[in-house]
Amino acid sequence: MVQKAERVAANRNNRGRPVGNVTRGTTNPNRMRRLDRWLAGPQAWRLRAAGNPLVIDLGYGASPATAVELFDRLGAVRADVRVCGIEIEPERVRAAKALERPGLSFLTGGFELPVQGRPVLVRAFNVLRQYEEADVRGIWQLVQGRLAPGGIFIDGTCDEIGRRVTWIALDAGGPLSLSMSVRFGSFELPSDIAERLPKALIHRNVPGERVHGLLQAMDRAWLESAPLASFGNRQRWTAMCRALLDGGWPVHDGPARWRLGELTVGWEAVAPDQ
Repeated sequence: MVQKAERVAANRNNRGRPVGNVTRGTTNPNRMRRLDRWLAGPQAWRLRAAGNPLVIDLGYGASPATAVELFDRLGAVRADVRVCGIEIEPERVRAAKALERPGLSFLTGGFELPVQGRPVLVRAFNVLRQYEEADVRGIWQLVQGRLAPGGIFIDGTCDEIGRRVTWIALDAGGPLSLSMSVRFGSFELPSDIAERLPKALIHRNVPGERVHGLLQAMDRAWLESAPLASFGNRQRWTAMCRALLDGGWPVHDGPARWRLGELTVGWEAVAPDQ
């Protein structure tokens, strides 16, 4: 049996054939809202500065709902945004064609991104988790090579209705950050989100790895902030984030994002040991 990593590598040289494998295609409306809120918030400058406002929703699944939502949400940032949903399964693309409109299109393809021009944003959610960890670097590099200057690639994972969400942001040079976003009331400890870590990190949540250390530090800070629980989980999460920042963790953004149940740290805080 040919391993997935070998298939992905081999498909790069097969011109005309999409690179990748068909995913399960599971999706739900509003599943990506936490990521989209981040893209339209702290990262909106990338879209505003882009000479070509091209955005790719890669592997949108059996329903194009999340691609349509991405188009609508980013349209509030830049009215001339162009979103292209790409799926490796042709039938999914045929089903989505009825929803095309100016600025929103759908194509058959894979990680080779069969579009003209270089995208400023590529979103691949719940796609790489279905590959082997050995595939990840090669897939990242393939997509990174297509990015426009200042562009980013989002490799993310979430639960079925978007209550627990994580994503890695990469530019052409490599990974930049890990973000985690949760719905308050959906967890007992922050480390519960570990089961939704992206493929590059999910198997690294073991003692001695940086991501494990971060999750343990989050749990400690969460428990130490218990006296704030009477004021609500929003205040408690914010205190946890502040404690991490004060403790030397490379926490990005600030209270406005923390209050949303969001935490972003620099990649150096979680980069896997080789």
